[in-house]
Formats: sequence, structure tokens, C-alpha cells
Amino acid sequence: MPDAVVLRSLTKTFGEKVAVRDLDLVVPQGALYGFIGPNGAGKTTSIRMMLSILYPDRGEVEILGRRSAQEAKDRIGYLPEERGLYRRMKVRDLLEYMAALKGCQEAGLRRRVDEWLERVGLGGSAGKRCEELSKGMQQKVQVLAAMIHQPELLVLDEPFSGLDPVNQRLLRELVLEQHRRGATVLFSTHAMSHAEQLCDRIVMVHRGQKVLDDTLQGIRTRFDPHSLWFEPRRPEDDPAALASLDWVRSVRRDGPVWEVVPREDIDLSAAFGLLAAAMPPARIELRRPTLEDVFIEIVAGTGADEGEQSQLRAAMRGGAGDMEAGS
Repeated sequence: MPDAVVLRSLTKTFGEKVAVRDLDLVVPQGALYGFIGPNGAGKTTSIRMMLSILYPDRGEVEILGRRSAQEAKDRIGYLPEERGLYRRMKVRDLLEYMAALKGCQEAGLRRRVDEWLERVGLGGSAGKRCEELSKGMQQKVQVLAAMIHQPELLVLDEPFSGLDPVNQRLLRELVLEQHRRGATVLFSTHAMSHAEQLCDRIVMVHRGQKVLDDTLQGIRTRFDPHSLWFEPRRPEDDPAALASLDWVRSVRRDGPVWEVVPREDIDLSAAFGLLAAAMPPARIELRRPTLEDVFIEIVAGTGADEGEQSQLRAAMRGGAGDMEAGS
């Protein structure tokens, strides 16, 4: 069985800017991959080359065993970063039309369209024009347009952008349903928490280059922070005082809790007991690295200063707009 996506040495420049440099990527059929990085990292440009919307300056693309996405277009579902619908078309008509463009014209199509609209809370909007819908409702229609023909490969570019928490959860359920059906799913996001909740494997890009490609478990093992989260039981206790203990390397506040980092020669299981003995705990738990932590550690290794690291954190949390064009 051929891999769903194979990219070899994919490179794309715009003038003097290198948007993507020597990108290699293999996505097996049936996988669920997160393609992550801050805005401006090269994610969208890579996806457009993958889908033959843009052509690389050099490199090779294979999609579903074909030399071009154009040769497999009816087997692919795509949600682009730039949202857009035929605004004057009615919602049901639009979805039937998009399915027909992908070769899906079976007798039960209208019933399936109506079932999907009900599923996302748009059952009463089937006869409305797209321009009558809110932006969030339009986005749900566009998500359905990418899935309605049951594609073998589903590519979603920033699918959660603009959705409230309730609809983000609904979209996660739809993505997982497609994956369970057997579809290969690749989605890009700058909000790394979504990738942590969904993905089998993470591909991380920075400045147009791949900097990480591993399973979630592999990433957590490789970037184990060797630290604990601690919350004191007594309000009068100050966890900053723990820094004076000879087995503690550092202590810092991390939101509502404190991160306590033992010396490298202290086993974490032993650190649990030492910490509880030093200060009565309301909570102690092993701190698991987030994808944001991992990304910042990788970026710091490339020489990025604290200002750039802070900007990247803000961008990945949705606290900043596009960092540069050509994302």
C-alpha cells in the first residue's frame, strides 16, 4: 500500500524569501498527522505544493500513489486557510455541488447532506444562502464541503481558527470520525494544543524547515523536562523557599502552580517524597512537556533570543497575528 503523502526535498521561494526549504515528509495511509509551527513557518505553502496549487522550485510530490494531487483530486478533501464559499448559493445546494465535483452523485446524497447539516447544528439553514450565515456557520459548511465525499486524504489548514470552544470540540469529533473511517488526516495549526489532543504524529516546522518529526510519545520521552508541578496546601507557604533545598535545582511559578526542578542525580520518584516532606502539598504531579515547550526549546537551540521566543509563544497561543507573509 503506497503512502498517502510523500514529499522529497520540497523547496519554494518568493523573491528573496525562502518559504520552504528541503522539506521531506512521509505520511502513511490511515495516519493522523499534525503539521505545526507558528504563523509564517511555511505550513500553508507546503500544503499548497502538496496539493498542486503551487508548484515547487524543486522537489517531488506523491499523493495517494500518484505523481500529482491533480491525478487524485477526487480522493482528496481540502479545507484551505482562506475561507470562502459561493455566497449566493443555498447551503444544501452548495454541498451537493461540491460533492458532485468530486464524483459523488449517488441517490442518497441529499439525505447524507441533510444528516451532516443536522450533525453540526445547521439543519435549519439548508435552504439559506451562504451569505446569510455567520462566519462560524460558514466555516462549518466549508468543513462539511471538505468531508462530504468521504475522501481518502483529508487536508485541513488551520481548521480551528475562528471557532468557539463548543464548535472546536465538534470539529475534533468530526476529524476523529473521519480517521476512524480510514481516512488519512493531515492538519496544520499554530495552536499546538489542538495537535496534542488529536494526533498520532507531529511534524514541526520553523522558518520553512522541518525541525521535528516524531510520535507524541517519542517527543515526550525525548524532551522529558525532569520536573514536578507543585501546589502548596497552606496559603502561608511560599514555594519559592524550596529553592534553598540542596536537592532542588530551580523553582519558578507557572500560572497557578510552581515548577520544581530537582538536580539531575535525583530520581523523580524520590523527589515526590522529598517535596511532600518539605512542604505540605495540595498537589504534586509529574510535569509533561507540551508541544509549545518542545518548540521553544528547539527554537532556542537555533539561537533565537528571548524576545523572539516570547513572540513565538504568543503566536502559538493565538495572541498574535501573522508573523510574516507566506505562511
